[in-house]
Amino acid sequence: MATDGNGGGDFNFEAELFKAADKLRGNLEPSEYKHVALGLIFLKYISEAFEAQRQKLLQEDFADPEDPEEYLAARVFWVPEIARWSNLRANARARDLEIIDPNSGNTKKVDIGGLIDTAMESIEKANETTLKGVLPKDYGRPSLDRQMIGDLVELFSNFKVHEEGVNSRDLLGRTYEYFLSGFAGAEGRRGGEFFTPRSVVRVLVDMLEPYKGRVYDPCCGSGGMFVQSEEFIKEHGGRTDDISIYGQERNNTTWKLCKMNLAVRGIDADIRWNNEGSFVRNEFSNMKFDFILANPPFNVSDWWRASLEEDIRWTHFGTPPQGNANYAWLSHIYHHLAPRGTAGVVLANGSMSSQQSGEGEMRRAMIEKDAVDCMIALPGQLFYSTQIPACLWFLARDKSANGHRDRRGEILFIDARKLGRMVDRTRREFSEEDVAKITDTYHRWRSKTEFNAYRDEPGFCASVTREKIAKESFVLTPGRYVAAEDIEDDGLNFADHLQHLTEKLGRQFAKGQQIEALIRQRLAGVGQQ
Repeated sequence: MATDGNGGGDFNFEAELFKAADKLRGNLEPSEYKHVALGLIFLKYISEAFEAQRQKLLQEDFADPEDPEEYLAARVFWVPEIARWSNLRANARARDLEIIDPNSGNTKKVDIGGLIDTAMESIEKANETTLKGVLPKDYGRPSLDRQMIGDLVELFSNFKVHEEGVNSRDLLGRTYEYFLSGFAGAEGRRGGEFFTPRSVVRVLVDMLEPYKGRVYDPCCGSGGMFVQSEEFIKEHGGRTDDISIYGQERNNTTWKLCKMNLAVRGIDADIRWNNEGSFVRNEFSNMKFDFILANPPFNVSDWWRASLEEDIRWTHFGTPPQGNANYAWLSHIYHHLAPRGTAGVVLANGSMSSQQSGEGEMRRAMIEKDAVDCMIALPGQLFYSTQIPACLWFLARDKSANGHRDRRGEILFIDARKLGRMVDRTRREFSEEDVAKITDTYHRWRSKTEFNAYRDEPGFCASVTREKIAKESFVLTPGRYVAAEDIEDDGLNFADHLQHLTEKLGRQFAKGQQIEALIRQRLAGVGQQ
């Protein structure tokens, strides 16, 4: 597939490739097929990157193209000969041919699935530091159609992800992310467990601007927060080496997706897995972070363990309720913020106003300690996992000047429920303009400059004092504080409006009576037949 100099190619090439790959899925469930497809995309990329580096080394006088260290120095994975794409493609083409087994002398058909498993194992062994236990290795299982695997290898063979003059990591990263998004959509509710929609991540990242320091996600899914953080730095001319990335994930399968996602992007990160999760087994218990981005599972009810009773994370705002983890996530995240750290967290709307099980008291403590910087109400249908609307919490350890305007005692409220557009029958998405409108409002609010200074916008945003929030019982729903936008004056007074509406209602009543009469007539005719 042709690509342009920016690594883009046809605008919808990712969609075209996904559509073609999805046709090969047959009756295989999306949750199972995504590992088949994503594993092959990963294998295709690292093989092409290896071959490109090998050609460079062959042209250098004192380089050794058979030395794995030569590849490591160029941030390229070493790919053993058995795992190279050219070998797999040749065997995929021959999958229906009879070959001689060198051990038994008997004829057999090429086992393309088994060869891919062997390739994955050899790559992991050659790159243990980064890839140990990460790659899928069950292509040879009897339930997986050999014809489908071979066709998928052929499909990806016609898609070149590594070209000179093309940022192949960006190209593959876009492809990998599109496939993640596509599978998340196909899986519906379960898809939201590993994927946060790109436009929501863009809002979080563009709000926090993680230029330099430690970035952390305690429930990192497939790593979208980290990818977009690095993309933000590149777009704004920064150095990706200026940030360090840390993450934890409880689901082992999702952890593998994350590790592959970051590997194809060339992103160095400390991503840890355990099956107990960040509350019970906090992998980074002694660390503080400059930026935290998270989309934790909403309203988790079975998170509590007796060992958490006196946990240090609850010293800031009180012990969270055992029946809902929303405020446990907020407490965990705030505890891990550096002295000037900031965080963006996706939570269910109920977190902004709930008074159950002490949540109202915890929210009051957060407001009184100036932990909340900004609240954003999101429209519904943004997420794969739920159709209900959610919200974004932005926390800050230090709201004094710190390079910005001193905003202690204030919280910015943004009502973004009217933004976004429907991209299909079930899901909404923010446009680039929507993301800019939200994030520019926040940055103007924090800014010291008088040029293009922040102003409340009725129906969209309002800067509110802590005293006013206290009068509203410490509820943080933006709709409480963002005044309704002015209704455009159409020149009619109240009496004229009332007359116009009464006449319209009368016409609708008359129309309804006509429809009722017609239905009765038709029903009477049916009874006479």
